[in-house]
Amino acid sequence: MSQVAKKAGYQETAEVQIHRIRITLTSRNVKNLEKVCSDLVLRAKDKQLKVKGPVRMPTKRLSITTRKTPNGEGSKTWDRFEMKIHKRLVDLYSPSEIVKQITSIAIEPGVEVEVTIADN
Repeated sequence: MSQVAKKAGYQETAEVQIHRIRITLTSRNVKNLEKVCSDLVLRAKDKQLKVKGPVRMPTKRLSITTRKTPNGEGSKTWDRFEMKIHKRLVDLYSPSEIVKQITSIAIEPGVEVEVTIADN
């Protein structure tokens, strides 16, 4: 037992620990990615949470250059294929229980979501 006398009518409130939740969204389709980002930020602001983002990270360009002909015959023509991967970061400052409610949005096809929770 603690030596401190408790006042009458005083209740101990369990403080809810606020975490920094980083949501990383990656996709090849920018339109779907931006839609998920805006829905996520809109829901967080409806709950009156502190939101930072979406932060647009540099686009990764994966490119492959290959010969058109399967054998070495003919003119030397090349095909160039490219895939762009777009990435967005959203930081939320809230208790971890509320994040479950926010992230229950319908996620567009092709958008990958990664959630990491860190203490301040």
